[in-house]
Amino acid sequence: MQLETYISDLLYRYDCVTVPGFGAFLTNRVSAKVHETTHTFYPPKKVLSFNEQLQNNDGLLANYIAEVEKIPYSTATDKISKQVKSIKSYLVEGETIQFENIGELILNTNGKIVFDPSNHVNYLTDAFGLSHFSSSDITREVYKETVETVEATAPIALTPERRSNNNWLKYAATAVVFLGLCGFGAANYYNNTIEDHNQLAQEQANEQLNAKVQEATFVISNPLPAATLSLDKQSGNYHIVAGAFRVEANSDKKVNQLRAKGYKARKIGANRYGLHEVVYASFENRADAKRELYKIRREHNRDAWLLIKKLK
Repeated sequence: MQLETYISDLLYRYDCVTVPGFGAFLTNRVSAKVHETTHTFYPPKKVLSFNEQLQNNDGLLANYIAEVEKIPYSTATDKISKQVKSIKSYLVEGETIQFENIGELILNTNGKIVFDPSNHVNYLTDAFGLSHFSSSDITREVYKETVETVEATAPIALTPERRSNNNWLKYAATAVVFLGLCGFGAANYYNNTIEDHNQLAQEQANEQLNAKVQEATFVISNPLPAATLSLDKQSGNYHIVAGAFRVEANSDKKVNQLRAKGYKARKIGANRYGLHEVVYASFENRADAKRELYKIRREHNRDAWLLIKKLK
């Protein structure tokens, strides 16, 4: 049973999803924000957290599983209980449990569960389709200071009229009208310049965002020829994890056991918690990795999971 899939589905619709006997995954909405230094715009989202104290069965998860799998409620409850028991046993052994699109779970030195949320999925449906992007700084104040400088260097000076010569009054009136027209033109130029700058900045931001989306969606790595593929030269960012071990000797033992069964097992290094990760195999694309994952869960290890990680 893919427990993380059902939890992920419910997190889109509910702020709290409780796994009976284990804990509850909670969501908290945060507003959109702008990073002052990088000028990056982040859309609103739901932030995930985990509370080990909330373990009472509220029926939400069991009812959903029963509905999806077309099984009785009691059967769904039993499945959840078995899955929780298996997860706890792995945690006690010092291994890291990763729920896809939710986060990683591990026990600390005090025996408490530490949760590291994933940032790959935004569970806020109101922000569907939105992603972060960066924009260049808009220097509005530069133009404003330029206009103020022009006004400061060209003050309007009126002199008293001399009765003996009325031409000075005409010249002064003409100068006032002329300077007024110049000020109006300068204001229009300022506003038009700001609008053009804003539009250019927005277009640049959109081009950067589209480039990132295209790169993330359509760049396909060249597959390795079958004749040159070997156990020591596997590549790809999609790894099917068999386990993570605090003692490196145990990870070596696990690799040998899996290779003896015909898997292309190997170690991919230590994770952020210092645990040595062992994988069944690595793949270039997600589809191949998913197919092999389902086969391994069906035939060998139902607790195997998919890790997306770019190896150095």
